[in-house]
Amino acid sequence: MDAKTLTANWSYPTQVRFGPGRIGELAEACRSVGMGRPLLVTDPGVAALPMVADAVGACREAGLAVEVFSDVKPNPVGKNVDDGVRVFREGGHDGVIAFGGGSGLDAGKGIAFMAGQTLPIWDFEDVGDNWTRADAGAIAPIVAVPTTAGTGSEVGRAGVFLNEDTHTKIIVFHPKMLPSVVISDPELTVGLPPRITAATGMDALAHCLEAYCATGFHPMAEGIAVEGMRLIKNWLPAAVADGSNLAARAQMMAAASMGAVAFQKGLGAIHSLSHPVGALYDTHHGLTNAVFMPYVLVFNRPAIEDKLIRLAAWLELPNPSYRSFVDWVLALRSEIGIPHTLAELGVGRDRIERIAEMAAVDPTAGSNPVPLTPANLEGILLASLDGSV
Repeated sequence: MDAKTLTANWSYPTQVRFGPGRIGELAEACRSVGMGRPLLVTDPGVAALPMVADAVGACREAGLAVEVFSDVKPNPVGKNVDDGVRVFREGGHDGVIAFGGGSGLDAGKGIAFMAGQTLPIWDFEDVGDNWTRADAGAIAPIVAVPTTAGTGSEVGRAGVFLNEDTHTKIIVFHPKMLPSVVISDPELTVGLPPRITAATGMDALAHCLEAYCATGFHPMAEGIAVEGMRLIKNWLPAAVADGSNLAARAQMMAAASMGAVAFQKGLGAIHSLSHPVGALYDTHHGLTNAVFMPYVLVFNRPAIEDKLIRLAAWLELPNPSYRSFVDWVLALRSEIGIPHTLAELGVGRDRIERIAEMAAVDPTAGSNPVPLTPANLEGILLASLDGSV
């Protein structure tokens, strides 16, 4: 497949400029939403890469007074957003370029959201109608530039932030956190090492899989999730094996965005467990999702077996069944180097009870196909530590 043919403009749910070389449109995209002084938000690792220097240089040549903020942790904390807001205000910025993987994208969206607010970010946790507390007119415009194929945050209306005081991850939602323009250029992902490609790709799979299995009626989201999983099945191993495979990179970027569109239907226990583990152990979110995936599938079997039989057939797995799907997940994890147990991420038994209690009240728990309690979540955690599938 010629990657150059994988170029298009979409509106799903926001304006997406997809294809190799589209980063060259960054300055024009900023101007299209009224930015003259954008703040480019990313993480320290991405900030040091030539792609950021090139993007900043191109924007400045086009007359944009762009500056960079990169004090962002891999799991962004409230202070990262607060510091970014201070820089935004002091610099007189009028919009945000959210640039990077999930941390850079979420932090950028959070800074744009909070730039004109007076309440603390935790007051906008995605519970009930908290989002209505925000001054919608004070939210700065956002242009998103993903550099990984995982979170899909570029097409999402929320961000995840760690409250260091409570050691909990909080989802903050507002419709205007959705970026106005997305530039999805697979060339920006070519330099990702295999382990990050694998972990972020499994994050995309977790989004699609949990959206497909989540409770509720949303056939459009389910259809997007199924196609996202097909793309991941066909292209993630190739992207991990050969980082220069631009077609594989492009297909994975599309799948990542599809996962984030699909999970408006809901998520489930994979994320409910990953959030507290990430908060307490600072683990990579996509990698943590990948470890939990087969154990949650086993736990949810009574409610999802029929759906997984259909999914296995759609993915053209041999002898389509619940078991063939679980076996495919296990084989994929092994092929791309995902650890099999939670213990391999440095998680011990000493915090199991606390993790289970946190997971039971996580915002993603309510849409799991089997009701979650601290007791049954402890069972999943023990299986994940022991490797029992």
